[in-house]
Amino acid sequence: MTKAANASIDLIVGLGNPGREYDDTRHNAGVWFIEELARTCGATLQPEKKFHGLTARVSLHGRDVRLLFPTTFMNRSGQAVSAISNFYRISPEQILVAHDELDIPVGTARLKQGGGHGGHNGLRDIISSLGNHKNFHRLRLGIGHPGDSSKVVGYVLNKPSREEDRKIREAIDEAVRVMPEAMNGSWAKAVQELHTFKA
Repeated sequence: MTKAANASIDLIVGLGNPGREYDDTRHNAGVWFIEELARTCGATLQPEKKFHGLTARVSLHGRDVRLLFPTTFMNRSGQAVSAISNFYRISPEQILVAHDELDIPVGTARLKQGGGHGGHNGLRDIISSLGNHKNFHRLRLGIGHPGDSSKVVGYVLNKPSREEDRKIREAIDEAVRVMPEAMNGSWAKAVQELHTFKA
């Protein structure tokens, strides 16, 4: 296991776009996760202008963790992530970013550490804003692929079907359930449990 995978996670970010018209779109799966995690912890995300987003402070496995939903629109997510990580001196290895993922099936969720942006504009901007550091953790929430690259933009900015929505929400619930293990140093166990789940 890498040193980064053993690092404490002090900031969890859920990616999406602000505004009611985007609330239920596939591209906001990361926001759905951060909202469910906050709800489970009994917290409410509140606007914080200096961090360009909605934030909350929660306790996960007895540790203080910051939650963040950047409200800068997806392709400017890095502005919020860099602002809060610089303020609290949180290193890239201590950040987990939850985001929608085209390349894995609906109803699955995957944890990983490091890697590129895979064409995801939110991840691209975060990597850039962190000085090209890619070593943050990711929670990849599968939304499936429309089958043609020319359809991707319309696909991610539209609502999933009722059945797809159910599967994505179930995968999010499972991701929330394994978060304490991921936080307490049992990263490998959390990965194993999450990766064997299929909605």
